[in-house]
Amino acid sequence: MTWNGMLALALMCVIGFSVNAQKLSRVEKKLVRTVESNNTEAIDFLKKVVNINSGTLNKEGVKEVGMVFRDAFDNINFKTSWISMPEEMNRAGHLFAETSGNKGKKLLLIGHLDTVFEEDSPFQTFTMVNDSIAHAPGGNDMKGGNVIILYALKALHQQGLLDNAQIIVAFTGDEESTGKPLEISRKDLIEAAKRSDIALGFETSTGFNYATVARRGSSGWELEVTGNRAHSSGIFSDKVGAGAIFEMSRILNGFYNEVRGEEFLTFNPGIMMGGTFLEYDAKTGSGTAFGKSNVVAQSAIAKGGLRFISEEQKENAREKMRQIAAENLPHTSAKLTFTDSYPAMVPTEGNLQLLAQLNEVSLALGQGEVEAYDPGKRGAADTSFVAEYVACLDGLGTMGSGAHTPQETVNLNTIEALTKRTAVMIYRLIQQ
Repeated sequence: MTWNGMLALALMCVIGFSVNAQKLSRVEKKLVRTVESNNTEAIDFLKKVVNINSGTLNKEGVKEVGMVFRDAFDNINFKTSWISMPEEMNRAGHLFAETSGNKGKKLLLIGHLDTVFEEDSPFQTFTMVNDSIAHAPGGNDMKGGNVIILYALKALHQQGLLDNAQIIVAFTGDEESTGKPLEISRKDLIEAAKRSDIALGFETSTGFNYATVARRGSSGWELEVTGNRAHSSGIFSDKVGAGAIFEMSRILNGFYNEVRGEEFLTFNPGIMMGGTFLEYDAKTGSGTAFGKSNVVAQSAIAKGGLRFISEEQKENAREKMRQIAAENLPHTSAKLTFTDSYPAMVPTEGNLQLLAQLNEVSLALGQGEVEAYDPGKRGAADTSFVAEYVACLDGLGTMGSGAHTPQETVNLNTIEALTKRTAVMIYRLIQQ
C-alpha cells in the first residue's frame, strides 16, 4: 500500500467514525477527573524511575525499574510476573502484568524498561529545564509512555472500570538492544499477542495529534569480499584481477543504483573496511585495517541495515542485493549474509480502524484530530513483533525531543492529556 493510499483509507475510517462521534459519557468524565487528580503523582513517579539507570546492559538497573512498576501494578490488582532471560543473552528480562476476564476487546499494552543510556553515560538524572520541560534520560523513550499506561489503568481501577476486562501489560527489558535469539527474547510478547485482539504501543509520540499505524522493519546485512593479494603493478591483469576494494565498491554502487528508490525501502552501509589484513569486533563496532598503496587489497567488509514496510519488500530487496553481489569482478568473491531483527508493522485496515477510534476519543476530549504518521520517519519497535497477530496502534507515549541523545527531554504538560486519551480509549475498547 502506498502512503497516499494509506492516508486515503485512514481518512475514510476517520470520517466514518467522526460522523457518529460520541461525546464523553458521565462515566468517562469521572474517569478524566481521576486522571487529573493523579497527575502530580504520575510526574513524581516518572522522576523516580528516570533516576534509576536502566541502560539495556545494566541488568540490575532494568530489573530495579521493573520492580518499581511491578509494585504499582500489584497495587491496582494486576497479577504481575518477572520473566528472566537466559544468562548467556546478557539481558535482564521483562515485566508482565495482567487482569483476567472476558469482557470487551482483549488488550495488549506495550512499553519497555530499558534506555540507551548505560551506567557510564554522563546523562543520568531528571532535571527541570523550565516549568514544563525536563531533561530526562529515557523519560521520553520510553519511561513516560510506561507511566501513561500505568496511570490510565490506575484511573480505570479507581473508578471500578476494569472488572472482568482482559488486559496484558508487557514491558520488555531490551527494546533498545534486543536480546538474541529473538525466538526467546520475544516469545512471551508474541504469546501475549496471540491471546489478545488489539495491541497499543506507547513508544515516543511523534506529535500530539499523530499516531503510528505502520512501522518499517529492520534487518542487518554483512558483505565480505576477498581478492588476490599481489603487488599493485599487477592489478587488472589476468592473474591478479581487480582486488577486494574495487569489488566492494562495485557492489555498493550497484546497491545504490539498482536497489534504491522504492517507497519506504532504505539501506545503509554503516561501516566499511578494506586492506591486506582486517580485524573487526562486532560487539564494539570497531576495527583496524592494515594495507599499503602498493599492495592489492585481499579483504574488505561492510556492514549495514535494511528497512522495509513489508516482508515482500524485504525479500525482493535482498534478492536484488544477492544478484549484484554474485556478479564478481575477476579473481574476487563476495559473501552476502542477512540477519533479521524487527519485522515490519504493516498498515492494515485494522490499524486504521484503531486510529479512527483514537481520533474519536481525542475529539470527544476536545484535543483535536489524530492523523497517521509517516512510517518512513519512524524506527522499529516492539509492536512490530505482534503486528502479524493483532491490530496495532503505536506512538501513544509522551512527547519530547532529542531521544537517544544527552539532550533528551520530556514535555510534562502533555502527560495528563495523553493519559486521559489513553484511559478513555481503553475504557471504550473494553466495552466493545
